[in-house]
Amino acid sequence: MGERTTYRLEDGIATITMDDGKVNVLSNEMQAELNAALDRAMADQAVIVLSGRPGIFSAGFDLSVFQAGGPEAVRMLIGGFEVAERLLSFPRPVVIACPGHAIAMGVFLLLSGDYRIGAAGPYKITANEVAINMTMPETAIEICRQRLAPAHLVRAVTLAEVYSPADAVAAGFLDRIVEPDELSQTAHDVATSLAALSLEAHEATKQRVRRGSLAAIRAAIEVDAASFTPAAGPE
Repeated sequence: MGERTTYRLEDGIATITMDDGKVNVLSNEMQAELNAALDRAMADQAVIVLSGRPGIFSAGFDLSVFQAGGPEAVRMLIGGFEVAERLLSFPRPVVIACPGHAIAMGVFLLLSGDYRIGAAGPYKITANEVAINMTMPETAIEICRQRLAPAHLVRAVTLAEVYSPADAVAAGFLDRIVEPDELSQTAHDVATSLAALSLEAHEATKQRVRRGSLAAIRAAIEVDAASFTPAAGPE
């Protein structure tokens, strides 16, 4: 598919794997490859399994691009949120297989799947913006709000709490955890079972369930696009 992603279609299931050889930063280049993979999955009318490399789903945005500032930083921020928006509104089920750490924008992608499976282990699941001196973007808050358990929203968003995979299930980041060597097969099995649904009914129902959240996310993207300053984050 590209330098940073692979795409494999088998029995109506499209497995998209991020692997940049490091921590799967969601750079503009990674986003372009993810969007191309989503375009292909749409054309294939496939159920999606989105995963990362061993030990890491994604560590979030490329901070060096933020530090450099300018239009590329704004494009990266908004582009990342638009990938999440695409996943949330994708017409077929989206399974996310999280093989390790999910941090910042990596967490927001995780929260954009329909069914999220994590690998057990010493991994960090965290929206760490406040911990690294960045005001949480409006869009990130809305993505978290639509999936996290209410009791964990403040802890995760305003206190930048770090969750283990086991604790991440109760918080709402994940739906279940399995041993690392079971992750790929479990994700494929779940995707296979979801492919047996009435996919037309799935799409229509997903749009009904997420109508309010998607409207709030789209509005928040517009706010973030207008207010983002790379040096300090959204005002």
